[in-house]
Amino acid sequence: MTSANEHEQRWERNLKALPFALLALATVISVATIPELGPHAVGMQVTLGVLVAATAAWIWRWMYVHGRPHPVGYAGRTLLAAALTLIHPLFCIFAWIGFLDAFDSFRGRWRWVAMAATALIMAVGQTGGPPPYDNPWQGALLPMLFLVNFGLASLMARYSIHLDAVSRERADTIIRLERAHAENAKLQERLLAQSRESGVRDERERLAREIHDTIAQSLAGVVAQLQAAEGCTDTEDVRRRVARATEMARTALVEARRSVQDLTPAELADAGLPDALSALVATWRDDHGVGASFVVVGEATALHSEVEATLLRIAQEALANVAKHAGASRVGVTLTFDEPDVILDVRDDGCGFDPTAPRRDSAFGLGVMRNRVQRLAGTFTLESAPDTGTAISATVPALPRGAA
Repeated sequence: MTSANEHEQRWERNLKALPFALLALATVISVATIPELGPHAVGMQVTLGVLVAATAAWIWRWMYVHGRPHPVGYAGRTLLAAALTLIHPLFCIFAWIGFLDAFDSFRGRWRWVAMAATALIMAVGQTGGPPPYDNPWQGALLPMLFLVNFGLASLMARYSIHLDAVSRERADTIIRLERAHAENAKLQERLLAQSRESGVRDERERLAREIHDTIAQSLAGVVAQLQAAEGCTDTEDVRRRVARATEMARTALVEARRSVQDLTPAELADAGLPDALSALVATWRDDHGVGASFVVVGEATALHSEVEATLLRIAQEALANVAKHAGASRVGVTLTFDEPDVILDVRDDGCGFDPTAPRRDSAFGLGVMRNRVQRLAGTFTLESAPDTGTAISATVPALPRGAA
């Protein structure tokens, strides 16, 4: 496929060759018709030959040596065309070239002066020569033909100006679009980089939450069991607590290894969310000697792994808070499947606290739980008051397992 640059170069070559072609055509026609002008015209062949040669040399000088249209080159060529037309009217064929490059050779009003000069030469040639005329109609035709030639040339020139303006406007539009495309590409690259950074940051935060909810809590349980055993005088109870601490330490070790390989909670590896929560509540009840119950409301369905992991971690954090701060005698955990949501409620009858009191957002792990729920476009609510216990509720979309 030929490029736009090749088309432009070909057009420039044709424009440079066109004056020579028109001069040659006018010369052939004029020489062939000289006998028709009468015996007195035969002697003008030498004059025509000299002028044609001078014109060809002039055109060569300004078209190929100078290389671009110039007012001096245009003026000299026009004077030569006028001289040729005065000798033989049919040389107005060559004079027509003045319409083609007047706008490239001049600026402002001089363009129209050049066009008028060319139109006058054309009119003189079309009427058979310069005045005076033997036929009065020739004298009347001269101004009319001048106006027709100048009018048509002006119309075409204005249309050419319009096409040039449209072409430049389109070229500017293309340049702006290319720049906008390049800017959009850069913006997209920045957005992708920011997205990758955000993904890395979210994954780090998720990993931190996983460690906090699993390994840190297990180690805290180990410390609690060992501290209780340290001040205990009952040998059997000491053995039981040490055994429990050992079991929790092993669980923390397994969880640490699993966190490196796969952040899916170990409790959910071989069980669904209801079974994992039931086992969690039973283990917590045995460890802390506090009455705790677990209830499932609605028809249990398999949920997306992220949803199940989120609700399990929230339950672990909530029970850890009860053990650390509530001093409760009874805890209730409820998992409700209420399409299109799944709701986890954890309630205790402990000391409670004032939710409106100033505190750090992460106090008692509430910030961690809230962030987990918000990541799944859910809602997290807290109800508590001094001496009335605490209730938390996490509602998240019940995305089915395998959903994107």
